[in-house]
Amino acid sequence: MSEPGAHEFTVQASRTAYVGAVLALRVDEVQMPGGATGTREVIEHYGAVAVLAIDDANQVVLIHQYRHPMGRRLWELPAGLLDVPDEEPLTAAQRELAEEVGIAASHWSVLVDLAVSPGFTDESVRVYLAEGLSRVERAAGEHEEADLVVHRVPLDDAVAQVLSGEIVNTSAVAGLLALAVLRARAVLPRNTAVPWTDRPRAFGARKR
Repeated sequence: MSEPGAHEFTVQASRTAYVGAVLALRVDEVQMPGGATGTREVIEHYGAVAVLAIDDANQVVLIHQYRHPMGRRLWELPAGLLDVPDEEPLTAAQRELAEEVGIAASHWSVLVDLAVSPGFTDESVRVYLAEGLSRVERAAGEHEEADLVVHRVPLDDAVAQVLSGEIVNTSAVAGLLALAVLRARAVLPRNTAVPWTDRPRAFGARKR
């Protein structure tokens, strides 16, 4: 057996159990330390981007949107799937901000990258910070987006809502807390050109 931390978890066999509109379920047989194999179910996902847009009055743009798996409306950041072939994540973030809330931004940076639940899915989300906001035409939404409500909330109030459990969406929680830490430590966010190591690719390739 190799030393802890040195084993190569190679895939010995793989099969597809399900392919849907936004995810696929893949079942892998993975070589484990000691010679045995283990079955691992993997949900492939497009990946997504989210945008923490903050205005000159230090207010963040939040949306209140129904999420069917949770059975209720959640406070979230504007966000969307990386489901357009070959679209760059920053371009997707700019598109989603305009489509969902009718906002453009003159300055963009990267707040945080999230592995949403790495025990069973490759889904990853890049959360951008958008500053220098201006109004643009907002597209008419459909399905859940036709019902969403847009609010601007002071950053401190939004952070308090995270800590009180009112905001539970992963991207919103991580983005708001990351920005609060950056502001408190006077640290600059990352450039938009930084590599996104864990950006999902398998499901997008499967759907093309």
